[in-house]
Amino acid sequence: MTGISERKKRAARIVAYLKKAYPVPKSELKHATPFQFVVAVMLSAQCTDKLVNRVTDALFKKYRTPKDFADTDPATLAHEISSVSFFRTKAKHIILSAKLVESEYKGKVPRDVAQLQKLPGIGYKTAHVVVGELFEEWPGIPTDTHVKRFARKFDLTDHTDLKKVSKDLEVLVPEKDWKYVNNGLVLYGRYVCKANKHDCTQHSLTKVWPPAADRWPRAH
Repeated sequence: MTGISERKKRAARIVAYLKKAYPVPKSELKHATPFQFVVAVMLSAQCTDKLVNRVTDALFKKYRTPKDFADTDPATLAHEISSVSFFRTKAKHIILSAKLVESEYKGKVPRDVAQLQKLPGIGYKTAHVVVGELFEEWPGIPTDTHVKRFARKFDLTDHTDLKKVSKDLEVLVPEKDWKYVNNGLVLYGRYVCKANKHDCTQHSLTKVWPPAADRWPRAH
């Protein structure tokens, strides 16, 4: 098992690169209202942002507020988002969450991660992505498939559970830098070092820790 001090040094070098390469943490999910972003993040689970943006391009012309989503029915919404994975479950969760935001929070998306995680379909990762994007607060590090892949590729965790990976990273990275981790690794994984096995020896982060070139953990 790798020592924590060694991992902290490696994490610091990785984060230093991410801060320079991706200095402004912003999601690529398109939205015009706070609740639209919540919906987009819920739709993005096990789905690409590119596909979600195609789906929401039409969807968000019809639905803008929590009330708009709360007033529709699961079958209609499911049909409208049927291109994404698990669309029936996501439709139910979106509508239930919209109703709760309307009834419990006066139609405003809560900025507290604990409150967000009480909404159907919103877990640790989604809640932290939401508060980071909407309120520029990062009380934790959200872990998605990209973050998990790189955490394992660079030997920063021994876990595969997303929340446990988050907790490991939160120990290694100073809190002031948490905001750079998810956004940076997502963009790096999307545009630089993709999940399929390839020669990544010349990639910036692989140069930080060359053994990563031979480590190809499963993305899921």
